[in-house]
Amino acid sequence: MINIYVGNLPYRTSDQDLVDLFAQHGKVEKASVIMDRQTGRSRGFGFVEMINDEEGRAAVAALNGFDFEGRKLTINEAKPREQGGGGGGGGGRGGYGGGGRSGGGYSSGGAGGGRGYTAGGGYRNRNRESSMEG
Repeated sequence: MINIYVGNLPYRTSDQDLVDLFAQHGKVEKASVIMDRQTGRSRGFGFVEMINDEEGRAAVAALNGFDFEGRKLTINEAKPREQGGGGGGGGGRGGYGGGGRSGGGYSSGGAGGGRGYTAGGGYRNRNRESSMEG
């Protein structure tokens, strides 16, 4: 099983749109566009799980930079996050202690413990209620 980060999605993209796009390259187990929990709008990125690693890597190679409804997609393999590190206390946008969010869900990689995935935008705990550092 391979987890793939898909960034720069048009805001109207649905989970099914991701399935349809990636199914051209192999069997898709799951696809999720990440939604903002407060507004219900797409955050412009998502994740695709493909059953076969080789097919998934071929999809990454074929679709990274692909023009999808007028936007160039950023696609790469999501890697398991490393243990250790940890963000700064207080985190949050404009908060003191900067550097990260304790218990955060999405990150641009590196800091923070726990399990999940990261690839330029990160995938953690497979839910839509985490937030993204910008």
